[in-house]
Amino acid sequence: MFYLLSLFTGMVISIMVASNGGLTSQYGLYSATVLIHIIGLIAITILVFINKDKILHKRQAWYLYTPGLIGVFTVIFTNFAFFRISVSSIMALGLLGQCVAGIIIDHFGLMKMPKCPFTRQKLIGISFIVIGIASMINSFEVLAVIFAFSAGITVIVSRTLNANLAEATSIQTSTFYNYVMGLLGALIALLLLGRGELHHIQVDFATSAGNWFFYIGGILGLISVSISNFVVKKVSAFYFTLLLFIGQIVAGLIIDIVLTGEFNLLNVIGGILVTLGLSIDLVLEKRRLNPAASSLPPQ
Repeated sequence: MFYLLSLFTGMVISIMVASNGGLTSQYGLYSATVLIHIIGLIAITILVFINKDKILHKRQAWYLYTPGLIGVFTVIFTNFAFFRISVSSIMALGLLGQCVAGIIIDHFGLMKMPKCPFTRQKLIGISFIVIGIASMINSFEVLAVIFAFSAGITVIVSRTLNANLAEATSIQTSTFYNYVMGLLGALIALLLLGRGELHHIQVDFATSAGNWFFYIGGILGLISVSISNFVVKKVSAFYFTLLLFIGQIVAGLIIDIVLTGEFNLLNVIGGILVTLGLSIDLVLEKRRLNPAASSLPPQ
């Protein structure tokens, strides 16, 4: 079940990237980031109210409330890369960033995650993953590539901290604070870096109504954050990242076809190579653990 939820979350993330990118094209990078967090905060507030979930718990370590601020960078990084490189490329580069961060977190057991030492056996699967990712990058705009890669790092750091807060409080509470802090960070970014956008914001409601898809990014973010908070403690950071990718790339390929009208064979080949690398690593890890492998979460 946890693996299927990871795949579904990956698909939601790809759709969210496309939605947020469309909103950015209409309002600007920083204004769109603020709108995304406002919509997400409204959605989680309604959910908390309906479920009568309390949001005031025993105070936790201050850094557990920072994922929302870190997530602002994720939104800005991916929104900047959108339209500069393909959605599939953004997903692939983000995966690479998540893999690097995931391996480090697992190896050292950082941020209260279970320690899962890196072994040379994993290099076999990782080689396929890297080759697959490289084949999927069809445009190399340096800054967009760096931002997409960095988005992967910020995703896994914020996701892990969010999961720790959810464990100490509740999933809805951690998600609520994620959007509160995210909105605060987005407003600061807008005032410091995007003040010029404030003079150009024009809302044509007739046009906006036809582009409703642009406005669901905050809700999709709420869904992905909530599921991630539930699943991330059930599988290792490295494997959760790779399982997300399969869902991301399937949805990303479909979105690229819709946006460009073109079918990219290299993206398909890259996705297959990454999936093959994932499968090899999972099989080798289960064999290494032997009887302990049965303790892994059921698929």
